[in-house]
Amino acid sequence: MEFQQRGLGVRRRVRAAAGLVSGGLLAVSLATVSGCSTETAADERPAGAARESAVAALHRAADVLVKSGSSRVRTTMETATGGTRVSIRGAGAYDFEKRLGRLRLLLPKDAMGTAEHAPITELLAPGALFMRNRGAGIPRDKWVRVDTTDIPDGNLVTGGATDPLIAAELLRGVRKASLVGEEGLGGDLVRHYRGTTDIGRAARVASEGVRGSLMAAARGFGESTVPFDAYLDGLGRLREVRHRFTMAGRADGQEATEGAGAAGRPDALGVASTTQLYDFGAPALIELPKPTDIYTGKVGSPQK
Repeated sequence: MEFQQRGLGVRRRVRAAAGLVSGGLLAVSLATVSGCSTETAADERPAGAARESAVAALHRAADVLVKSGSSRVRTTMETATGGTRVSIRGAGAYDFEKRLGRLRLLLPKDAMGTAEHAPITELLAPGALFMRNRGAGIPRDKWVRVDTTDIPDGNLVTGGATDPLIAAELLRGVRKASLVGEEGLGGDLVRHYRGTTDIGRAARVASEGVRGSLMAAARGFGESTVPFDAYLDGLGRLREVRHRFTMAGRADGQEATEGAGAAGRPDALGVASTTQLYDFGAPALIELPKPTDIYTGKVGSPQK
């Protein structure tokens, strides 16, 4: 199958705002926040400290999710460039034990080159992204499969939503973090952490099922440092995480995943990816497509 790394058509409205990369969606935005007192991986709190260190709590966030079983998910991915903001929103469920998820994405108007586009269904699996109602001449009853270990960002932003487990696994690369304070979220008291994580470091210590995707992202992003805000509840479960990626545009109008080192360039694009997890234990019944249900023809670009 041939996947073309081209935009959704919204590039005419926003430079490289949202696009199809290897059959997926690309959306980007940047939200800057300031930090508080910090700690690093090398300066962990003493073992007798009353509260687990910020770095240690974030490092084990993915493991806690796997033990939690499943949850419902809400996602938002935003791009801001040239004074215009584009958002892609999603909702669904995720089975952290099986590492499978299902999302229904709502696209902004004109994102597919038309006034409106029907929601896209995505299935998330280790090393793969499946999309239905992808458009561009693909039969409505067929799925498009994308190998997330073979796309430049490892599907951190390509699919229009960051895989919830990969979002948590990315926190294994945290080098510096601070406890901002305690806040209310969804009726529960959570601890708000802020810091930076390193994609390459996370990839080296990631779980086997997501390691390939993070390795691809580590290769694709020229600068792997990613700012984040994360919220953990009293059980150590990740309730919300916001990652802020920076990518560089190219003169030909196509995107190049060049990382945070491009932040100072006038054509740099910011990506704000937010993942919210709630209703832990809710059923997450995900069945992957059969081989006969997967489209094997050429995937073209949508009409602009």
